[in-house]
Amino acid sequence: MNRTEALAALTASGENYELETVETVRGSVRVFQHAPPTLRELFASTATDRPFLVYDDERMTFAETYAAAARVAHLLVHEYRVAPGDRVAISMRNYPEWILAFMAATSIGAVAVGMNALWQPEEMEYGLVDSGAKVLFADAERLDRLGQCSPDLGIEVLSVRMAGATLDARLATVGACEMPEVLVAPDDPATIFYTSGSTGHPKGVVSTQRNVISALLSWELDTFAAAKVAGKPETADRVARTEQKVQDAALLAVPLFHVTGSHAVFLSSYRAQRKLVCMYKWDPDHAAELIERERVNSFIAPPAMTGDLVRIAATSSHDLGSLRVVGGGGAPRAPEQVRQIDASFEKVAPNTGWGMTETNAIGAGISGLDYVDHPSSSGRCSAVLDLRVVDDDGAALPVGERGELQVRGASVFAGYWNRPDVDAEMFVDGWFRTGDVAYLDDEGYLFIVDRLKDLIIRGGENIGCGQVEAALLMHPHVHEAAVYAVPDERLGEEVGATIHADDGLDRDELRAFLGRHLARFEVPRYITMSAEPLPRIASGKIFKRHLRDEAVAGLTVR
Repeated sequence: MNRTEALAALTASGENYELETVETVRGSVRVFQHAPPTLRELFASTATDRPFLVYDDERMTFAETYAAAARVAHLLVHEYRVAPGDRVAISMRNYPEWILAFMAATSIGAVAVGMNALWQPEEMEYGLVDSGAKVLFADAERLDRLGQCSPDLGIEVLSVRMAGATLDARLATVGACEMPEVLVAPDDPATIFYTSGSTGHPKGVVSTQRNVISALLSWELDTFAAAKVAGKPETADRVARTEQKVQDAALLAVPLFHVTGSHAVFLSSYRAQRKLVCMYKWDPDHAAELIERERVNSFIAPPAMTGDLVRIAATSSHDLGSLRVVGGGGAPRAPEQVRQIDASFEKVAPNTGWGMTETNAIGAGISGLDYVDHPSSSGRCSAVLDLRVVDDDGAALPVGERGELQVRGASVFAGYWNRPDVDAEMFVDGWFRTGDVAYLDDEGYLFIVDRLKDLIIRGGENIGCGQVEAALLMHPHVHEAAVYAVPDERLGEEVGATIHADDGLDRDELRAFLGRHLARFEVPRYITMSAEPLPRIASGKIFKRHLRDEAVAGLTVR
């Protein structure tokens, strides 16, 4: 049985993954007929006594997590008057409270705003003001930054992991309770995640309940289709998984404010009844300890982190034999690393895919021997999406020809928050313009080869070159700036900049200045100083490609 036949069998009438066509704001899309209609239903229907959250020595079952989320939801509804459609911002490390806040907000029809925890005060203030958040859940480090924002933001704050008036203290006044009765519909907005564009501030990506649910079931479908192709017995029934003696476990090392962490690792754990082992931040040695202790069998992360794990496998005394899946997400993986994963872990099936915040992390996927045989590919299209490659005039290109990749379907977001002007530019007859240059081969495999957008992808973080250039130009001694991607073996790309500045400007002083306006990962690692104005092309734009090539040719950290 090939993949097309497997998908047809699994999505046929009466099957668990049966597809139907519905009308949405983006036109006709294929959706899963038997899917939970909302995240609220997903959480309620999976509240079992199996272990779920693990953070340090703290442990909670699915039922305990749901009960705790219901108490948080009660607090939001009855004390903070959060109504359907209100925005609830979450800004913290991967604490269990992130998950409780997310479950509570989306279960009462509010919109969970997953804020980048690495943002500095200026960016944090922008996100809070732009989203119009009514309540903010934040940890100590984020509250320190909030203290550097404007004092008149008018937002209620619930602090976590802090002494004093914390979320725990507020919940102490709330006894056991049911999830508040609120009507939530599939096409209601559920999440806002911010994504960097090529210019200006990050844009809020608004996804509906149905968008998110469609992504989760799409991963399930791909997993069981791959099992059919491999001739393995079907394990698609959730009850059968629940009765397994050995529980699956995933390591959550990717920040939850990224759709890889929130969707591919966290949210996909509910129906799979998978234990979720949370890390405060990435540390390869600690990850190896957790994999051994908790018998983790799934690790999904950007190439920089999976590459670290490959190196740890070669040197660590920890037993990593429980691993079965080492997946990719957030950035392209070098073909050599695919082979290293296959060689380093006896029972691991490497996998990866292409997706975006705007597609709720799905798009195309590939795993196992298929991936080893096609290490440069992002895989084949999800069953609930359509992909096409078009030329500059928007005409579809034949197999093998490069052009802009466009996508449409059930998991594609509803639109950018308060940016109908951008929506009008980015959507064409229901197709979303990704900004990626790609081609499809005659077997339907997707290959991403370049980007149209002026973006850097550093270890899974999207960095808009325009935003970094704007920060550089705020410095009184910088007159011109060009920011570009520099290849990096571990992170994929690093931030490079060439600037025309006054003599004597110190790079470290400049980086310190930038650190007050940008997240740490956005500050250029490579800075080239030019005593002369930067070269320009005929249109008057800075000749960025030439500057990048010059910088890469003489690569040093300066």
